[in-house]
Amino acid sequence: MAQPLVRFTDVTKRYGNLTVLNKLNLEVAPGEKVAIIGPSGSGKSTLLRALMTLESIDEGLIAVDDEPLTHMSTRDGRLVPASASYQRKVRGKIGMVFQSFNLFPHMNALQNVIEAPVQVLGMNRKEATERGKELLAMVGLGEKLEHYPSQLSGGQQQRVAIARALAMRPKVMLFDEVTSALDPELCGEVLNVIRRLGSEHNLTMLMVTHQMGFAREFADRVCFFHQGCIHEQGTPAELFGNPREERTRAFLSAVNEAH
Repeated sequence: MAQPLVRFTDVTKRYGNLTVLNKLNLEVAPGEKVAIIGPSGSGKSTLLRALMTLESIDEGLIAVDDEPLTHMSTRDGRLVPASASYQRKVRGKIGMVFQSFNLFPHMNALQNVIEAPVQVLGMNRKEATERGKELLAMVGLGEKLEHYPSQLSGGQQQRVAIARALAMRPKVMLFDEVTSALDPELCGEVLNVIRRLGSEHNLTMLMVTHQMGFAREFADRVCFFHQGCIHEQGTPAELFGNPREERTRAFLSAVNEAH
């Protein structure tokens, strides 16, 4: 396996007495598409939020592109908790799309996409605008550059959010239940954009999803989370077709009955 682009080593996260991630180990190869499934409260979203440094971790190490994210090396080789500026630099390799679109309501679609590259990456506005237009065209919104979030459907807002994350040129894209706030037909348009990203761009992707059909078709690997760790993982054919663990079978059968 190539050097993993993302690595969790014995990562533990607690909220008081509740352990949300329990000595979690996960390695993701460059270009790999990983779907993360499991019951509510099993730690799926916490994993993504820890990777975005939106949540601190209590134990263990997270590394991105062979650089520690939660810690940094001192001159004498010791690992110490990372400073905010160091974390920002490493986190710059990661883009995240959330369940709620989090767009700036007072900015149109194009302004939403170019704001961070200009402010954070220091890209000049002309270059950022060209790239923003390209990205919005890529997600099927080339005609909506001047539209404000209130003038866009939920599916369109989510596609603006995807373009905005891509504008930062991440190596890793995280998707946290990106379709759960959408109607079923809008869901399809967002999943189509993610499908296209997966096939046309060499992005590493981690996706927390309840859409089992999409996970089966899109992912290289599916990880089933239970009680804060990976209970079972494998290719979609293995995990959906012939799950080994009783807990995985129970979860999949409950999901199938619900649909």
